[in-house]
Amino acid sequence: MNAISGVIINKLMVHQAGNAAQGSSLILSETAHEIPDEFWQQTLTHFFLKPFNEAEQYQLNQENNLVYDTIVQVFEGDITFETGSKKLAEHFHVKSQSVFAKSGEFYMVFFENIPFDDGFTDAIGLFHTSTKDQFLKVKTQPAGINLSIEDGIDLKKPEKGVILLRKEQNQGFLALIHESTASKQGDAAFWKSAFLQAAPIINSYHNTNETLGMCKLFISNELTEHFDTNKTDQIDMLQRSMDYFKTHDQFQIDEFSKEVLYHPEVIDSFTQYKQQYEVAKQVNIEDEFAINPAAIQKQQRHFKSILKLDKNFHVYVHGRRDLIEKGYDEMTGKHYYKLYFDQEQ
Repeated sequence: MNAISGVIINKLMVHQAGNAAQGSSLILSETAHEIPDEFWQQTLTHFFLKPFNEAEQYQLNQENNLVYDTIVQVFEGDITFETGSKKLAEHFHVKSQSVFAKSGEFYMVFFENIPFDDGFTDAIGLFHTSTKDQFLKVKTQPAGINLSIEDGIDLKKPEKGVILLRKEQNQGFLALIHESTASKQGDAAFWKSAFLQAAPIINSYHNTNETLGMCKLFISNELTEHFDTNKTDQIDMLQRSMDYFKTHDQFQIDEFSKEVLYHPEVIDSFTQYKQQYEVAKQVNIEDEFAINPAAIQKQQRHFKSILKLDKNFHVYVHGRRDLIEKGYDEMTGKHYYKLYFDQEQ
């Protein structure tokens, strides 16, 4: 999230919560944390808000959802901010029963002047941190320099977070969600599904992001299982997929299939895989939608065009599939690649 210098943290509550099933402690604060000066404001605002992607949007389920009900009550003034934060910390503590879930700090923050679209809005943020890093603390004393090692929280970004913008309350709020990579690998379903009960808003970002992710999995896994392909074929198809999204404003599945997949049997396999993917992921991907550049930028880092050959070579393939040839040398019993080029750079 950009342009956050004018955001104000109005209130901040911090509790200790996480994984009651493993006997972790729940420690609730009674009063809000004081924000002593502008340095604290800017540092904490950057810590809480910087990781969020404004294009990736969600809404909370409104039925039997304690998070939604509590946030509504706080915004409407039916309960105090402090009471609401304790209710949600208790709820988080009980819900986080995954073997991967860790005890840590649960934060509830009231933000003012969040920039969104063409205006500003208030928001409530919920965050969780559990990983501690060691820091070398340097303290100047009359007799010299004193060093000590202390544990603390890295201020790059929280491991989990959600910003509930004070917009579209009757539709479940407009929510932005963040999870660190390590958090996703461990308890991927917990934060979004079990605790927040959030579902993605079906828009151009969602469709573009999900379709590119599905294409990556299909080409990397399904294609090699059912068809006689090698790594260079995979890289070539990954590049064609990414090029299609970069050079078109609109996605059309029939057009994509003809330009990228080529062969009827591969197209049929892709169609079946799409249906399986939607059921497994519980998502719906439309056959036609506007392509979102922000989603392309997010997915591009996963479309790697690298041939990794044992531990000796990494070959970066950027195009012209016809200029690379794979073979097998019976004399040495080793595979080889032959590369054609005009000049060495």
